[in-house]
Order: sequence, then structure tokens, then C-alpha cells
Amino acid sequence: MKNKKLEYRPDIDGLRAISVIAVILFHFDIVYLPGGFLGVDIFFVISGYLISSIIIKEFENKNFLLTNFYNRRIRRIIPVLLLVILITNFISLFFLFPEELSNLFKTNISIIFFYSNFYFWKNTDYFNDITSQSPLLHTWSLSVEEQFYIFFPL
Repeated sequence: MKNKKLEYRPDIDGLRAISVIAVILFHFDIVYLPGGFLGVDIFFVISGYLISSIIIKEFENKNFLLTNFYNRRIRRIIPVLLLVILITNFISLFFLFPEELSNLFKTNISIIFFYSNFYFWKNTDYFNDITSQSPLLHTWSLSVEEQFYIFFPL
């Protein structure tokens, strides 16, 4: 069977852009978009659709390998994630108090191992003003997505 690649979908990129903008505006407390957090849900649906499409297409072409799937996810996400963590930690050295730094360093492990959604759920109140000062708080959504990537293909 011929190995067909997924077609580029500009409409999906448009939905991604709208959902990202909605979330950003929500975090800036733009009153005209009080439900902007729904952009995260839209992004999850888009990711699930795209990942499912890739897996289904590879199954149809009889070339799906779990190791290849995970290698692609790792190559796509880990380098940027580590860079963001390193830069955030470095900048935080100059702006955070010692207790805040201690908390940030504790969260690094949960972020690297993709369980920050559980860590933040147990240790913070997401909509609290103090919590909003946590520079890596939003990694919870990446953890949810990675957990999906880990378990869905199985």
C-alpha cells in the first residue's frame, strides 16, 4: 500500500490560532472574552484528532510502530520544553523570592515527567492570584496532552 501523508489543513491551523488567542486574551483578563479558557479544550480536541489521524493512517499503511510514534513525540516536545524550563528558571533567579524559587524547582520534576497537572491540582488553586505568578503553571495542559500520547496509542 502506498504511504500517504496527512494533508495540510489550514482550517485546523486557523482553529489553533483562534484557540491560542482566546487563551492569551483570557489570561490578560480581557472582559470581552470571559470564556477564553475554552481555547484549551479546543486545542485538546484538535490534538486528539490529529494524533488519531496519524495513528489510523499508519495502521492503514501497515507501518505503525509505537517506538516511532513516541520518538516523534519526544523529538517534537522535549527539546523545546527543556529550553523553556531552563530559560524560565534562569530568569526566575532574578525575580522570585527564595520560597517561590524553591516551589518552582519542585515543579520542574513534575513538568519533566508530565504529571504537573496532578502536581498543580494537589498543590495550588489555579485561579488564585498568587498561583498566577507561577511561571510554569500552564504546563498542566502539556502534561494532559502527553498523558494522552502515552496511553492512547497503547
